[in-house]
Amino acid sequence: MTGWEMVAVLAAGLAAGGINAVVGSGTLVSFPVLLSVGLPPVPATISNSLGLIAGNLTSSIGYREELRGQRRLLLSLIPASVLGGLTGAFLLLHLPAATFEAVVPVLIAVAVVLVAVQPWVQRALARRRPADAPGVGIGPGRLAGLFGSAYLTGTYGGYFAASQGVLQIGLFGLLLQESLQRLNALKNVLTLTVNTVAAGAYVVVATDRVDWRAAGLLAAGSLVGGYGSARYGRRLPETLLRVAIVVLGVVAIGVLLSR
Repeated sequence: MTGWEMVAVLAAGLAAGGINAVVGSGTLVSFPVLLSVGLPPVPATISNSLGLIAGNLTSSIGYREELRGQRRLLLSLIPASVLGGLTGAFLLLHLPAATFEAVVPVLIAVAVVLVAVQPWVQRALARRRPADAPGVGIGPGRLAGLFGSAYLTGTYGGYFAASQGVLQIGLFGLLLQESLQRLNALKNVLTLTVNTVAAGAYVVVATDRVDWRAAGLLAAGSLVGGYGSARYGRRLPETLLRVAIVVLGVVAIGVLLSR
């Protein structure tokens, strides 16, 4: 990597960490940058997951107030996220690289669509509950649905992380009567769990496929971006962030299809 490429990766980590804290889909910023500096898709995904853990951690800390009262729910869902992260990591490491390269443009396209329609999903969720309604009792059927949603989104996140958080907010919002900020706090912790578990599997099984320099630069950037955005990012115009993510997602699809 040249000096300017290292600066670009550091900046991508800063942006991705910040976007993940308040919107989700920061991978659609960092992943295209890793591709553009020459990393193949699978090593880029592995290095990206490792690098963004720091931002997941600081954004979870930044949302600690919104996590109050959700401890029991988190303890119920974290095992599902662990299993999902391991499943996704297994698929990434054992399916042929050609399969990943064929599937990822489709996954990015789906992620871009999810990011684009998220405001409509949020408005639909807001209409079906008060903005700051307290959580209601969770019966066995609903808990099973939440566990299954955490596992499925965790599997997706372990395989390819883009818009994992958007999927979580959409699915959990259908099953929980919580404000979107509290859903976002829940998403941050579960995303941290998935990325940490998947990254651990990558390091143990595929150390040779990690670009440690890229992962380190992303970690440094996301560490600052995640915490700063969790504290101040709610003041940023989400529309601007959403447009940037969609544009970068389209760029990533173009880069992958041209390889």
